[in-house]
Amino acid sequence: MNKNNKVPLYLQLVDDLIRKIEDNTYEENEKLPSERELCEIYNMSRITVRNALQELDRDGYIYKLHGKGTFVSTKTYKQNLVNLYNFTDEMKKINKTPHTIVLSFKTIKVDKRYADKLQIEPGQEAYEIKRLRMADNDPFIYETSYLPKYKFPGLTKEELEEMPMYTVFNEKYGIGVSKATEQFRATGLRKEEAKYLKDDSNQPAMLIKRYAYDEKDLIEYTVSIISGQKYYYTVELT
Repeated sequence: MNKNNKVPLYLQLVDDLIRKIEDNTYEENEKLPSERELCEIYNMSRITVRNALQELDRDGYIYKLHGKGTFVSTKTYKQNLVNLYNFTDEMKKINKTPHTIVLSFKTIKVDKRYADKLQIEPGQEAYEIKRLRMADNDPFIYETSYLPKYKFPGLTKEELEEMPMYTVFNEKYGIGVSKATEQFRATGLRKEEAKYLKDDSNQPAMLIKRYAYDEKDLIEYTVSIISGQKYYYTVELT
C-alpha cells in the first residue's frame, strides 16, 4: 500500500483484495482474515479495513455470517428484466411529481475498478454525479452515476438540474439508451445515504447497479440506493 498515492488507502486495499479473489488466492466461500488480522497484514487502521470490507460487500465480492466471519462470495447470476426503467416517467405514471437534486458534480480520474465498468482506460476522466431523486418532495433514491467524459464533453451540473439526464443525452449529444443491464441486491444504508433518504443507518435497502448502453457503447454506470421501506420490485412471468 502506498500512503503517498492519491487513491485512498481503503480503495487500494479493495483493489488488492479483489486481485486475490480473482486469482483464487481467496477462493469462493473461503473465510477471509478477520479485521484485526487484515490490520496487521496491511498495517492499516481498523476503520480503513472496515471501509474496504464494506465496499467489497456492496460490490458483491464478499458476504458476512454473524458470529462466523467474512467469506468470499460465489459468482452471482444476472437476470434480464423487461422494459427500460425511467424514474421520471414511472413517477408520472403513478401521479407523483418527480424532482431531482444534484448533490455533487465533479470530474474524476478513474481507477482500474471503475475503468473496467466504464470500458475506458485507468486514468481517463469520468463524471461522478450524486443525485437525490424525489417523488412529491419525498426522498426516494440516492444515486451515484459515472459517465465517460469523452462521450459527454461540456456536460454541466446546471443541465442535469434542469432536465432529466437521458433527455440531456438525447438533446445535447444525440445519444440515447438502447438497452440497460441492472443488478439487484440487498444492502444496508450507510450514514450519508440514510441522511438524505431520511432513514436510519444500517436499515435494509435495495442496491441497484445499472449499466446503460447506446448500442454497444457503455454510456452510464449508476449505483442506486432505495430504502427497503419504499421499494419493491414486481416481475410478471408469462
